Parts: sequence; structure tokens; C-alpha cells
Amino acid sequence: MTTETAAPSTDPVVPPAPAGAIPTQPFSTAYTRYAMFLLLGIYIVNFLDRQVVNILAEPIKNDLGLADWQLGLMSGLAFAIFYTVLGIPIARLAERKNRPIIIGTAVAAWSGFTVLCGAAQNFVQLVLFRIGVGVGEAGCTPPAHSLIADYVAKEKRASALAFYSMGTPIGGLLGLIMGGLVADAYGWRMAFVVAGAPGIIFALLAWFTLKEPRKVMAQHAATIQANQATFGDTLKHLLKKKTFWLIAFGAAIKAFIGYGHAPFTASFFLRVHGEEVASLAAIFNLKSIGFLGLALGLLAGIAGTISAWLGGQIADRFAKTDLRGYVVVPALASLIAVPVYIVAVSVPSATLALSILIINGLLGSLWYGPVYAIGQSIVPAHMRATTSAILLFIINLIGLGLGPLAVGIISDIMANGVGLGSAEGVRWALIISTCFGVLAFLLFWIARKTIREEMES
Repeated sequence: MTTETAAPSTDPVVPPAPAGAIPTQPFSTAYTRYAMFLLLGIYIVNFLDRQVVNILAEPIKNDLGLADWQLGLMSGLAFAIFYTVLGIPIARLAERKNRPIIIGTAVAAWSGFTVLCGAAQNFVQLVLFRIGVGVGEAGCTPPAHSLIADYVAKEKRASALAFYSMGTPIGGLLGLIMGGLVADAYGWRMAFVVAGAPGIIFALLAWFTLKEPRKVMAQHAATIQANQATFGDTLKHLLKKKTFWLIAFGAAIKAFIGYGHAPFTASFFLRVHGEEVASLAAIFNLKSIGFLGLALGLLAGIAGTISAWLGGQIADRFAKTDLRGYVVVPALASLIAVPVYIVAVSVPSATLALSILIINGLLGSLWYGPVYAIGQSIVPAHMRATTSAILLFIINLIGLGLGPLAVGIISDIMANGVGLGSAEGVRWALIISTCFGVLAFLLFWIARKTIREEMES
């Protein structure tokens, strides 16, 4: 699931467009800002529903009698397989059909399945409902990225996409805080119900107020027909772009670390710092789960929101003079985050650990805007939604699909196979997985060599 002083500008000042792009300004400045905030709200709900399971992992584990690998499967792979695979055909649909209708339908679907998670009586049912959430959420980001690229000017694209990506930490914040507090008061099942309920409002807003630029630009219809690209055309185009694959796998590793840590961070504090967490919670008249939801939610949400916004602002500013700024920002952030996180999970105090994790939070989301801007700028306009889906396929299959499962397996191996126990097992799983950040740094850094020659639109 802020202290920013202003949201990134979303004025739709559209420069001369390549074939397939919207040729003139589609909407007023006021409406474009409204659309950007609505898309942000939808993405917040997207991540709230996706991430609420993380603060509920420990009570679900105890109630249903699950192992850590099952927590990883339920929170990651079961969701990610359908989310990533279905993202591509939905993106193909978004290249030619009404994107607001697609987004609104997706919101309604994933919200309904989130509510159903609260009715799960066993591991299999919970996995099936999480698959349903993944199916619904597959219809959100590829068409949203494509819409945003049509709404705003190229030179503001990283900032606009970073603004949209702020939904990740804000949704995580709300999911952790709401999930923890509701679970403490009414149980983990009710937390799923509360998380899913707002989705119907955003679905209606998307259906009835979000405008499709293609509908108001009649001349664009002929352009779309003339320049339509097949999935094979888009993939063939991307195969020539070394930069795309470097940033895609660099981002995938960052997602592997972030998603891998998410279901086990609260478990880490409960297992390693249980007594101190209980004492801290008592100060606020809370139970441990509620306190951790509040603390981790505020930490990850506020720091992550600032990080996502700053990443887009910094990248756009440096890219005005050197496009390599788009990859230097996430490269350096990836490298610095490794030792910071290791220290955070190694110190003997929960209070100190939470304090150090603030630094990690400020570094963790800097890659959102730059990476997604490259994905929308490295291809012609009529390939953007499909390119976004391919990028998200790689990021989420590796990150969301394998991250939680891998960390859960490592935790079980270290706890039972090596004999360290559940507390040290989860600590070492977090340490080992965070070291992959060095590889992410290398991939982003290598992309400096090709990005200036390969950006297009």
C-alpha cells in the first residue's frame, strides 16, 4: 500500500506526433488533470486490493495452517501468472478498442474477487480467488499507460507515468493500514471485504467520465487502421531494442525484491522483534498486526510516493540534456538500496529497523517513471499498449510471480533445512534476495550505452 509539494504537471501540450499518435490536443488542461487523478485513484485501488494480503499473511497462515511457500504462492505466483499472461491480449484489445471501458470492467472484476477472498475456507479457494484478482487487474495498466502517453507531451511522460505509479506506494499504504486495523478489529476476512468495496465506484467513474481520445479525434481512426501493428510486429520491433530488454529485466529484478519482501516483512517483525512490536503497539492501544500495518503502511506509502514522484521528476530533468538520465537514476538507487536493506534487517531493534527502512523506501520506487517512460517512448504510438503489456509481463512474471515464492522457499529451507528456525529463516531469506539488487544496477547501467540511439516517440 506525502510530503510532495505539487503533482507533476499533466498539461496536454502535445508536440508534432509520429504516425498513429493523436495529432492535436485532445482535451482541456482541466479535464486531463481530472483524468490523471482518476487513473491514479484506480491504480491506488489496484494496489490496495493486490497488497492487502501482505499484512494479512500471518493470520491467514495461522488460521488456514499454511507454510511460507504457500503464502508466497498465494500472494505471488497464483496472481501473477494470469495477470501477466492476460495482460498481452487485453493490451492488444486496447490498441484499437475503448480503453476506459476496458479499465472500468477490469476494476469491477478484480474488486469482486477481492471481496470473495474473504470467504475462502481453504488454501485452494484462496488461490482461485487470488487468480481472479489477477485476471481483473490485467486490464488496468497497459491501457492506462497508453492513455497517459496520448494525454501528455513526450517531455513530461516520465513525470506523468511516475504520477500514475504513485498508486503503488499509496495503495500499499492504504492496504497495510486498513488491512491491519480491520483485521485486528474484525478479522482478516472482513479486511478483504473492505478492500474490495470501493472498486465499484471507480469502475463507474471510468465507464462514465473517462474519455477515449480516439473517439474525439475522428481523423485518428483512419490513422489507427493504416498503422495497426500485430503482436508479432511489435515484438519484432522490440527485439532490435537492446535498451528495452535491459531495463525490463532490471525492473523485473527490482520487482522480484520488492514483491518478494512484501508478504514477509510483517512476518519478519513478528518473528524477530515480536516482544518489542507488541510493546510499541500497546503504546498506541493497538495489537501487533494493527501496529505493523500502520507503521509499515506509513513508511512504505509516504516514502514510496515521494520516491516514485521524484524518480519521474529527476529523470525528466536530466533527460532533457542526456537521455541516459532515464537509466542512471534507477541504477544508482538499486545499488545503494542493497546495503541499506541488509543493515535494516540485521539491527537488534525494531524501532531502528523501521527507521532505516525509510531510506530504503525513498530509493525503492525511483525506477517507476523512468522505466515506464522508456517503454512508451521506445516504440511508435500504435505499439504502446502492447509494449507496456510485454514490459509488465516480464516485470510481474519474474517479480510478482517468482519473488514471493522464492523468498518463501528460501525461508523454509533456512528455517527447517538449515535449522535456523522461522525467525532467522525469514531474516536470511530477505538478506539473500536483496542482494539481487546488484544485478539490477548492472543492467540499468549497461543500458546507458544504447538508450540515446534507440528512443523513438
